Amino acid sequence: MTSADTFVPAPAEPPAESESVGTVLVAGAANLAISVAKLVAGLLSGSAAMLSEAAHSLADTVTEVFLYVALRRGTRPADEHHPFGYGKESWVWAFIAAIFTFVAGAGFSIYHGVVTIVEGEHTGDYLVSYIVLAVAFAAESVSFAKALKQVRGAARRWDVTPRRYLRHTSDTTVKAVFFEDLAALAGLVLAAAGLGLAQVTGSEVWDGVASILIGLLLLVVAAVLAHNNASLLVGQAVPERIHDRIAADIAGIDVVTAVPTLFTMRIGPGEILVAAKVDFADQVPAGDIEAACDEAEQRLRATFPGIRYVFLDPTRGGSRSGG
Repeated sequence: MTSADTFVPAPAEPPAESESVGTVLVAGAANLAISVAKLVAGLLSGSAAMLSEAAHSLADTVTEVFLYVALRRGTRPADEHHPFGYGKESWVWAFIAAIFTFVAGAGFSIYHGVVTIVEGEHTGDYLVSYIVLAVAFAAESVSFAKALKQVRGAARRWDVTPRRYLRHTSDTTVKAVFFEDLAALAGLVLAAAGLGLAQVTGSEVWDGVASILIGLLLLVVAAVLAHNNASLLVGQAVPERIHDRIAADIAGIDVVTAVPTLFTMRIGPGEILVAAKVDFADQVPAGDIEAACDEAEQRLRATFPGIRYVFLDPTRGGSRSGG
């Protein structure tokens, strides 16, 4: 049995925590400024869509705070009570952030949209709302561009498409910022469309509909992020391609005849635990088995530096293969 004790981020993840921290801070600052501007515009114009967008940006701002806490608390070193480190705590805070978006942002937007449709009241000048929406779109675009740059850079390092990277990465902070900024841009378009239709038709129903659509958009984003973080917290295996490569690297050792059982688990952003039952060739001395375990560890860490722990159990063949 052997274990890898030194942490190096996995190739599929950002090369350093600072990149994700920078992305979160930029998004948080942009959302805070935008939420204040939207709130003022919403109160002056009476637009339900604008007030929903203010709630949207405020929820995103609080979400960034949770994500920042996730990045800081999840990188604490292992100790006696948490021998595998605190990586999973980052997913706890990211899960809380997703739930907050679900309750605060989506709930308020849908509720206020329904109220607007029922009461149909609107006061104030539309021009203020249009100006704020334009400025907000520019600010959100800057934040989204930084998140997109990080995603594309990580995808290139892993030689996958950005879409595939977002699907499989365990760095849920950058994933949250990316989807929240994308939803924010879409929400701004919906708010502008609702205001425009309300102004042209004279019916505030369109403003309320836009508010409800913004809430539903937030609902979808929150559900996706919450599901992803919950899966990681339960104990998610690495993607099948990585699993097969790990098995092949271990099986490629000269004295190894088979790898009947292989389990992997993500224990933090960019951190992987590997546990395998390995069938070594008969009559192989114990010293050769120890050397083979060391070689397997070196091979795996060379291919996937994010592998933090490797546990190999010499066993007879015939066991099942895990994920």
